[in-house]
Amino acid sequence: MNAEPETSPGDLRDLLVRQVTGRVRWRESLIHMAEQGVTRFVELGTGKVLTGLVKRTLPDVEAFNIDTADDMEKAVVALSS
Repeated sequence: MNAEPETSPGDLRDLLVRQVTGRVRWRESLIHMAEQGVTRFVELGTGKVLTGLVKRTLPDVEAFNIDTADDMEKAVVALSS
């Protein structure tokens, strides 16, 4: 498996099976996104595990967790700037 984006339906199906049974390449995916210019990450839902992983892996990017309506308002303001 790799950390590259995938669009082929057949390859996606195979990769999803491998994803469930194999190692998740979260760190490599984050690094690839940063190399492509992504500087802001948003995690939706309860908990902040992924937001924490983003901040530890890529300390120079912005990472937001949206769990409540108040969180959404804060993120909108931050992302609008």
